[in-house]
Amino acid sequence: MALVLLEAAIVLTFECYIFGRFQATIPNGVRNDQGIVTDNRRPITTYLTLFIFAWLFQFVLVYDALRLKNTIQVFGLCIFNALMLLYSAIQIDQIREAVETASGGNTPDNPNNYDPKRLWRVIYPFLIAIPVVIGVITAFMSFVAWKLHDEFAWTIYKHISADLRMKRRYLIFQIYIALLKFDFFFFLGFTIQFLVILLTKNDIEFILTIVVIPVTILILLAASWFTRRENKIGATFVIILYFGGLSYFLFKLVRMYHGDKVSFYLIARRSLTIFAIITVILLIITIGVAIQCMLNFDKGLKQHVNRRKPTDPEDKHQMQDFNSGTNQINPPPRMEID
Repeated sequence: MALVLLEAAIVLTFECYIFGRFQATIPNGVRNDQGIVTDNRRPITTYLTLFIFAWLFQFVLVYDALRLKNTIQVFGLCIFNALMLLYSAIQIDQIREAVETASGGNTPDNPNNYDPKRLWRVIYPFLIAIPVVIGVITAFMSFVAWKLHDEFAWTIYKHISADLRMKRRYLIFQIYIALLKFDFFFFLGFTIQFLVILLTKNDIEFILTIVVIPVTILILLAASWFTRRENKIGATFVIILYFGGLSYFLFKLVRMYHGDKVSFYLIARRSLTIFAIITVILLIITIGVAIQCMLNFDKGLKQHVNRRKPTDPEDKHQMQDFNSGTNQINPPPRMEID
């Protein structure tokens, strides 16, 4: 958890500095080379928002993984960090384009006192430092995750017993629950970028996208609930909805590169593409694991999944009461031989 806090502090400090330089340097309504007024500060605003959301999300998941002693989620967080490394590398090129595009209005007829080269020299070292920091922290996190593996494996052994088939079913269940959490982030991450960069409040698609967010959260919560209760009808319905989500992201991918809306997506096409591809891959994996979880219904896993763990506060209280009660019982008198 300390690693996540350190990483978040460094990365967000750098992102805030870059954002501040953008705000102070690039004026509103800078004209690009085509003479169109654009807001070139939108990309960095989105990156800052997304990084804040990413590290809040990661902090919660780290705490959750340590609380549940979930090895799968710990390794998933390492992969998540590696994906954020990729995203931070992509932002370098997109911010460079934003800096260069804003220079279109800096002409003798329309001076705006904007020097793109100077701005780029100032922010470039910080843009390079961000993926470096994330990469180093990811390496340390992977090492810590490997060390935690043995300890968490022993906890699962005590919780599930030595039945290999039951342990395999429980492992699949853990993978599914972890996937639902990461599905939430990448869907919401894509939506945040889509809303901030591309859509306007007067657009009907803006309203529909806002509506989809709570619906998606409800679907993911329902997926977890149906799986824990081994409700086949509900789980089947959720899988059908997954296919609907998969179709949505595939549609967005095609739309970004074909049709009359291509220019509309140019400002953030690379980052949106990365998020869309990751989400599609996660959805495909989620569908496969969800089906496997359904196949494991009615095979005894439910009692292990829903069984209250002995680390619950109530159980601890009961155990303390039991121990205190036994300590108050006087031991029987010892027999002595004269």
